[in-house]
Amino acid sequence: MIVSLCMIAYNEADALSGLFKDISLQDYPHNKIEVVFVDSMSTDKTYEMMEKFKETGYGFRNISIVQCMKKNQASSWNAALMTARGDVIIRVDAHARIPKDFVSRNIMNLEDGENVVGGGRPNITSDISSWKLTLLAAEDSLFGSSVASYRRPSAQKEYLDSLFHAAYRREVIAKVGGFNENLGRTEDNEFHYRIRKAGYKMCCCPDIVSYQHARNNLKYMVHQKYSNGRWIGLTLSECPGCLSYFHFAPFLFVMALLFCSILAFIGLPLFLYVLLAIYGMFDIVNTVGCCTMKNVQPQFVLLPFIFPMLHIAYGIGTIVGLIQIPSWQKSIKNSNAKEKIEKVRRKVIQNTLKPEER
Repeated sequence: MIVSLCMIAYNEADALSGLFKDISLQDYPHNKIEVVFVDSMSTDKTYEMMEKFKETGYGFRNISIVQCMKKNQASSWNAALMTARGDVIIRVDAHARIPKDFVSRNIMNLEDGENVVGGGRPNITSDISSWKLTLLAAEDSLFGSSVASYRRPSAQKEYLDSLFHAAYRREVIAKVGGFNENLGRTEDNEFHYRIRKAGYKMCCCPDIVSYQHARNNLKYMVHQKYSNGRWIGLTLSECPGCLSYFHFAPFLFVMALLFCSILAFIGLPLFLYVLLAIYGMFDIVNTVGCCTMKNVQPQFVLLPFIFPMLHIAYGIGTIVGLIQIPSWQKSIKNSNAKEKIEKVRRKVIQNTLKPEER
């Protein structure tokens, strides 16, 4: 199988060196891998680093660099899909690290009959310090981040609603088309929803693993959670089927906190006490869990305060997103997102390799 290994980036110069090294060391035959980079008009040295990688070549079948004027992820991924020509298209995030057998493991599982495969995607930190290990613990925790199964290595093959760093047979994208460019943060959810609706299963395989760099700054982490929550709220009006109940847990917590605070203000504090007691119990239990599973750091004592910051930021983001639905729907009313999805689908079919091109 010919593989298209795709990566998009915007101002990721600080993160790319490790990933580029990982790509160059892949044990799958390099003459069967084409590398597709999409630069979303970076203002740092991201494009120059891509050019240097292309000049070196590493024996790959082809290395393409595309510049995308739009800076949202969906547009950049669509640019990658319309460039890729492989039988298999693999997505890798710019903040990722991949083992040398990452491509070969994906291909092996696809050859077993799967159409979309991926594996666990645990978080790592590039700079070891007490504070950054604390943030990594918060991000790795089910309580602090997400219950999504793909975030942790799988013990056996299982079929999930979504995958990270997934590998897709070309026919899958030729059937469902590209990403919805109206969406941000949730474009994966909607894309994978259409894949499932088309009848394909998404297999999480225990022998596939890749790694994602956790945010090393609490301010950025809180902002990321807020933005994720906001897009959950907005996406509810665009594709409610691609969201799960878990996406709205922080929203429900914030709403409950507001409601109980109002009751406390009018003289009924018991509900607020009960809510805080229940949340506090989960908070402490999960903090203790982090201490038993991680290399314990002194700053882990801050986790009981970090967890609610992340939850409240996410929940407020969802509230803001829900409030913004009318204005957002108005702004995208005349967008060509559906036409772009179809355009990508046609281009993927058009770019399918002919026998003489293999």
